[in-house]
Amino acid sequence: MTSRRFRYWDSAAFLGWLNQEEGRCALCEPVLDAARRGDLRIVTSALTIAEVLWLRGKARLPRAMHSEINKFFRHEWILIREVDRTIAESARELVWTSGVRPQDAVHLATALAGDVSYEQFDTFDADLYPLSEKLGDPPLKIGAPNLPQKLPLDAPEQGVTRGAGGAEQPDDGNETKRKPEPP
Repeated sequence: MTSRRFRYWDSAAFLGWLNQEEGRCALCEPVLDAARRGDLRIVTSALTIAEVLWLRGKARLPRAMHSEINKFFRHEWILIREVDRTIAESARELVWTSGVRPQDAVHLATALAGDVSYEQFDTFDADLYPLSEKLGDPPLKIGAPNLPQKLPLDAPEQGVTRGAGGAEQPDDGNETKRKPEPP
């Protein structure tokens, strides 16, 4: 079954994960985990495939990562949107009206022209945060990736129960024999 949840990732979001950037990689992981499980799809511009190699102000990804990067962008849970004339003209308009850099404008125009509604436009580009909920209809929320990690107490592993203080205890399937633990 195809997920009806979508998040747009610009190149900065992908690089946060690909470069294992401190403080950013951990924010990306819950989104990637949800995508791998099929709970959501990540959408990005075709521009990302090239831009992710060397984003301004970041280290260039080495050619040795070619195969890994190519394989990564072919996952079924990553949807690539083409940059066509309509997207390019919308991006140009965003440069003029919103003062964003052309590459950022291509990403925004791609998200705004999409045939889906996004939970969020995920980016680490703080220059875009002030535009959150000011573009599009419905308004596009822009921010750092922010899906919460699943807490261990939310879903104990099968065959494991939690005792006092959250400590794991083997679940023998016979709860009636167990004495309640003191508070």
